Order: sequence, then structure tokens, then C-alpha cells
Amino acid sequence: MSTLAFDPEETTHWEKVRPREISPAQWKKFEAYAAEILLAFGMDLDTAGTRATPSRYLHALFESTAGYEGDPKLLTAFPTECHGGPDCNISQVIEGPIEFYALCEHHVLPFHGHAYIGYIAHEEIIGISKLSRLVRVFARRFTVQERVGVEIADELVRVLKPHGVAVYLNATHLCTQMRGVREGHSRTWTSFWRGNYESDPQLRTEFLQSVNPRIEH
Repeated sequence: MSTLAFDPEETTHWEKVRPREISPAQWKKFEAYAAEILLAFGMDLDTAGTRATPSRYLHALFESTAGYEGDPKLLTAFPTECHGGPDCNISQVIEGPIEFYALCEHHVLPFHGHAYIGYIAHEEIIGISKLSRLVRVFARRFTVQERVGVEIADELVRVLKPHGVAVYLNATHLCTQMRGVREGHSRTWTSFWRGNYESDPQLRTEFLQSVNPRIEH
């Protein structure tokens, strides 16, 4: 096992293990703002069940966006049997479904679904549990589905330098179910290909054939 060493100037978002700092005075101020908004929208904040709602709401929002703080357990990789050379290949590593929850940056409403990740390693692999952690680091933010997929794919490429990466996401967006068109049964599918997956249709087919039986609807 090896701990990856990165140039601090090249450190990217998921590697920044840095807690967000909000002072007690800030929490108090934000709770007052939240209470004012909830009251204006019609909530009765003078009941046993709602007096602490502004505080609970803000803390739930804070917890749901913990991806901005990174994850120290992601900074570990393992060597493969490959030790150089462009023809050093091992089989696909495929993981999924990985459940995720995110907040849409447009309406701050949740979208949730499953991620399926594949990669063909070269000299480094990442632990299977780390793929779940990587998905959640990027999902637990104010974001959009397309960005989550791009960030997962690009970070795996940058960190592991594999021969290829595949990311397949499907999600339900409450911003289209609770408001707007109020479409209650739609799902959004996005796919992202890097390296050999991008250039080899057969490899993409093999990945999708492996993923399809696992897909959560």
C-alpha cells in the first residue's frame, strides 16, 4: 500500500481535507434568517415540533454538503502487478450500484441515484470502498449530475493514471418531481468515458453489459 504524494499546488477539490468553519455567532445569525424565511412561507414555528426547525434545517444542509471538506481516507492507492510499459493491462474493475445523494445547485432540492464505475488499472488501483467515498465526496455538494460524473472520471484518471475510466450515473431529480413539470417517474442517465473506454466501443459494450443487470430502477 502506498500513500499518494501530491504537489500542494496541484491539489484538487476532493483532496482538500479541510473542515468548514462556522462560528456560533454565524450559526445564530443564519438560524434567524432561516426562521424569518420559513415564517414568511407559512410555517408555524411556535409548536413543539417546529421551534428547532431552523436550526435542524441548517445543520441538515451543512451535513448534506460535507463533500466540500474532502475525505482523508481517499488518499491511498495500492500497486498492481504492472510495473511500467503501455501494454501492461489488467482486467476491468467495476463497482456499483453506489448510492448517492446530492443537492441541485439550481433549486437546492435533492437528486439521488446510483453510480457505476469501471476502470482499467495500470500501476495503481484504489480500494473498492474508496470508489464509494469518491462518489460521495463529489455528490455531497451543491452540484449537477453532469458535473458529478465528470469530476469522478477526471479525478480517477489524474490520480491512478489508468488505461481507461467509465462512469455511469442514473438519478431522480426532485426539482422536476416536486415543482415545474412535476414528472414523477423520470430518471436521468449520464455516461462519461476516458482513455480506452472512449476509443473502444467494444470495451464500452462490455462495461454496459456488466452494469445492466445491476442497475437500480
